[in-house]
This record gives sequence, structure tokens and C-alpha cells, in this order.
Amino acid sequence: MEVKTFGVIGAGQMGNGIAQVAANSGINVIMNDIAPEFVESGLNNISKLLARSVEKGKVTAEAKEAVLGRIKTSTDIKDMADADFVVEAATEKEHLKFQIFKDLDKICRAEVILATNTSSIPIGRIAAQTNRPEKVIGMHFMNPVPVMKLIEVIRGIATSDETFDFTWELSKKFGKTPAQANDFPGFIANRILLPMINEAVFALYHNVGTREDIDMVMKLGMNHPMGPLALADLIGLDTCLAIMETLYEGFKDSKYRPCPLLRKYVEAGWLGRKTKRGFYEY
Repeated sequence: MEVKTFGVIGAGQMGNGIAQVAANSGINVIMNDIAPEFVESGLNNISKLLARSVEKGKVTAEAKEAVLGRIKTSTDIKDMADADFVVEAATEKEHLKFQIFKDLDKICRAEVILATNTSSIPIGRIAAQTNRPEKVIGMHFMNPVPVMKLIEVIRGIATSDETFDFTWELSKKFGKTPAQANDFPGFIANRILLPMINEAVFALYHNVGTREDIDMVMKLGMNHPMGPLALADLIGLDTCLAIMETLYEGFKDSKYRPCPLLRKYVEAGWLGRKTKRGFYEY
């Protein structure tokens, strides 16, 4: 099977990044979201990133226009009937992803692979919403997608070798380096990363240090490019909380208990960069 048209569900931070990477590899893309303003915002973000690359001399103006020309926007999920491979990059809410996969299963051709960019929800649970569990797989891109080289490729218990191999090769076609993970809550990346971020929030909660000092210790002491609290703001505190809740629910282990301060910020609507307020102000 050849991927001539690549479908992306969700035009937010992750979705528009995935769409850009796919279009950059020469594949036509359908980027879908529930409202025109969301897909327009996603396309504008891609255009700004490409314009920056033109200014830096990394790509030509012609290449920028070619990439944008390969991206079609959509607000009707039925447009995914034209896709040869679909990645879902919607909000990290289980019920929402379940409904999307139920819909995609009815809309997409039987041979089409349905991938999810979920940060933590078990692939098997998502696959069970479809009549093609052998063709459902995790394809977890890192943020920011155009920059980060890694894709976690996660097979559910029913994922076929053919589906896994095809997704692995597609990841490499996107210029990424794939890593295999098995289907446990949080997979590899977020099972390690999010408890670290959560512990940094506990350190702030317990007044062990200021936000600046906590981040400085991890940047200068552990050589991290970004402190954990600043990184949480970039990821989105609502997403961080959702992942910690998935880990806590999945393992029933108190070490994954979300910090009350993280929950308090999310309840206040302080979600990080996207709301201009998180652990830092933007």
C-alpha cells in the first residue's frame, strides 16, 4: 500500500506539526478539525514556521508554497474517506478518541491503517472501538513535531506485523527516528517524563524551591534543554494532568498520583503557553 493522501485528525499544536511533516515529505495531507477557525489557525501556524525557515535560508520560498499546497483543510471527518493512512491527534480525552475511531472505522477503507498520537491511553482500548484492531497502532510524535526526531511506534495486542512494519517505514519517510514501545500506560516517553514533571510540581508545591530554581537545577545540573515546569507549560498542563491520571488509573500506584497543585492550575484554566498562564506567565 502506498500513502498518497495522509489524514490528520486535529489541527492543534500536535496535529498541524504532523501535517507539516507529512506534507514536507511530499505526501498530500487532509488536516481536519471540528471548526473552520481551528484548521485556519493550524494552517497559519504551519505557514509561520515555514516562513521562519525561509528567512533562515533553510528552505526556499518555492518549497514553502509547495508544502502549503499539499495541505487541504477539512471540517468534515467524512473527508477521511480519501485518506490512505490516518493519524488522530485530538485532545487527550479517552471518550473523544473512542468516538473518533468509531467514526473513522466506518468512513475509511478497510485497508487503511488508523494511528493515534495519544500520549498515554492504551492502544488496545482504542483499537477495541473498531472492527480493524489489527490495523490500529500508536504513532506518538514529540513536541514540537517539525523539530523533534523521535516517533514512538506502539503496537497494541492485536496490531499486525504488517501494520507495525508499514508505520515504522512511514516514520522514517517523514525523516524521523522510530522507537518501538509496548502497550502500557504512558508507553516509554511519558512513563518516564511525566512523573519527573509531576515531581517538579510537587517540589514547587512543597516550597522546596521557586519555579526558576527548580528549572535551573534541571537545566544546569542535569543538562536538560528546558526545565520541567517550563516544559509542562509547553506541553499543556491539562495534557500533563490527563497523562498522570491515565498512569495512576492504569497502574493503581500512588507514585503516579497527580500533584494537587497541577490539578489546581488546570481547574483555574492556567494551562500553560496556550492560555498565556501556567507555571510562568506568557
